[in-house]
Amino acid sequence: MLFVMIVRPMRPSDQQSVLDIYEEGLATKLATFETTVPTWEEWDVTYLRSPRFVATAGVMTGWAALSPASSRSVYRGVAENSVYVGETHRGQGVGKALLAALVSASEDLGYSTLQASMFPENENSIKLHQAFGFRIIGRREQIAQLDGVWRDTLLMERRSDLKEPLT
Repeated sequence: MLFVMIVRPMRPSDQQSVLDIYEEGLATKLATFETTVPTWEEWDVTYLRSPRFVATAGVMTGWAALSPASSRSVYRGVAENSVYVGETHRGQGVGKALLAALVSASEDLGYSTLQASMFPENENSIKLHQAFGFRIIGRREQIAQLDGVWRDTLLMERRSDLKEPLT
């Protein structure tokens, strides 16, 4: 199926679609340790105001955003990325388009390091991130429980070639 996809900054009117796609990610048991969809207010305070992107093709197909890696000021040039693609649009390049926009915007904003944490079983996300220069820097064994089962995560990192990182 051919569709025209547009990646654009997230708008306030995208709230429900963002949460719906997040819920589809929860259902996979491959995206997050969370088991319930947050309110928009909870979601909104988790992520940085910018950059936040959505992909649309008549309907919203996915979203991507950065969250602070730490509240400590010494980590201000480091952020964690999240990329979620709607169930019916997976495998169609949506994640690639969103991550490309997120990486580019993060560099424009001066971020020197992007991190991603994911389940080792999420092979598609691992491959996507590797295509954008992320490398696996460690495995956190039995870091948390999902539905009563201890799970591992992989920590991935992408370092920018920026000459002047965020200060």
